[in-house]
Amino acid sequence: MGPDFQFEDDARAQGFALIAGVDEVGRGPLAGPVTAAAVILDPADLPQGLNDSKKLSAARRAQLSDALQQCARVSVAHASVEEIDDLNILRASHLAMERAVAGLRVAPDFLLIDGNLIPRGMTIPSRAVVKGDARSLSIAAASIVAKETRDRIMVDLEQQFPGYEWGKNMGYPTKRHKAALLQLGVTPHHRRSFAPVHNILYQEKL
Repeated sequence: MGPDFQFEDDARAQGFALIAGVDEVGRGPLAGPVTAAAVILDPADLPQGLNDSKKLSAARRAQLSDALQQCARVSVAHASVEEIDDLNILRASHLAMERAVAGLRVAPDFLLIDGNLIPRGMTIPSRAVVKGDARSLSIAAASIVAKETRDRIMVDLEQQFPGYEWGKNMGYPTKRHKAALLQLGVTPHHRRSFAPVHNILYQEKL
């Protein structure tokens, strides 16, 4: 069973009309921004094969992300490495979600948000959906756009900072990434509040 429109239908039954799915990607990496997307789907014009972004191949995810840009209302936003370090990763991911919703050209009247928390800055009626990217088509669409956007950012950053394999690991703490941190040092795109990066900086100070 893949995601469906049950949560969207429940919201419409309550009188809501413009329902946006919201998801973020990039909480776990040691480097790069956290990226969120908000997507309002047109039930009459859906790309085939929408699913949790983690269950799709990279090629299929890219195709669906491009298709969604054509047939849905889409907004993408980020919180920077500096914001992650200043605020903490949870608050920064919520900030990215708030920005993504604010960036929609047409304001939604209801939000379906992946996870178990509603960001405190959201003023629109909202429902948090645990594992929402596998249960709600709107959240699945947001997960696809957010992941594809962030992956492309990390591929671009790898060109500027070769050696960390960001094009493969997307900034996640793989063995190769952590080894490169030790060999090459910390870049401006590394999250200094995350333990593996913090510990290296601490050792350098000593």
